[in-house]
Amino acid sequence: MLKEAISALENAGSESPKLDAELLLAHVLGITRVKLLTSHDNGLNEAQEREFQALLSRRLKREPMAYIVGSKEFWSLDFKVSSAVLCPRPDTEILVQAALRVMHRSGPLKILDLGTGSGAILLSLLSELPHATGIGVDISPQTIEIATENARNLGLASRAEFLLGSWCDGLLGQFDLIVSNPPYIESSVISGLEPEVAMFEPKLALDGGVDGLDAYRLLASQVPLFLRSGGWVVFEVGEAQALAVQQLMSEQKLENFSIAKDYQGIDRCVIAQRS
Repeated sequence: MLKEAISALENAGSESPKLDAELLLAHVLGITRVKLLTSHDNGLNEAQEREFQALLSRRLKREPMAYIVGSKEFWSLDFKVSSAVLCPRPDTEILVQAALRVMHRSGPLKILDLGTGSGAILLSLLSELPHATGIGVDISPQTIEIATENARNLGLASRAEFLLGSWCDGLLGQFDLIVSNPPYIESSVISGLEPEVAMFEPKLALDGGVDGLDAYRLLASQVPLFLRSGGWVVFEVGEAQALAVQQLMSEQKLENFSIAKDYQGIDRCVIAQRS
């Protein structure tokens, strides 16, 4: 059955058919993939076989694996996800790394995560900064529910608060660090992306307007008002957008710019400090 699933996934265009099939089967059995591959006692009953075929059918339609199994690893933490949020991506860990490089790890810190999604960025930072507290803002009620549940599951609920809202609207106070992975894909490009993204991920979290920079124009004008003097901002950006985003930010009270590259050598994050 596993071999048949792998073959079907190959024909459907999966980039990792063997891994996908094994993870789906392990999920149905309630075991790890390692145990699946090392145990000789992995029979399925009829109910489990039906469940496996149902999940496989979803993956053959190119639904993301994270949505099918309901979770995704990020920063070595396990996050609940659904189609209401973007699947956390390895490249976004660059944002977490960049933020940790500029922040002092001792003493109290206040962090703001705009467009928080599953809460992956904020909660990963809080896991590394034991004296920090944070607020995550998102426009989707379903997203806020998922982020709040992730905070509870990770034991970080006492230091994380998630608010329903549009970017900085209605916020009070100032923060030591502001982070965001806003929508930055050009509107005309989305339909041509891989099916996992174009067909299943929330368009609201992808669509950055005609040139992909709509969110950055708004954030560049709002963020300095909520950033303490000497505080830092870290934005994830799309390919070839870093210089344009830096220019938008330089027109505000921001300085000490730097750019962090992702694992493919692409400019992935813009880092700046309030003067």
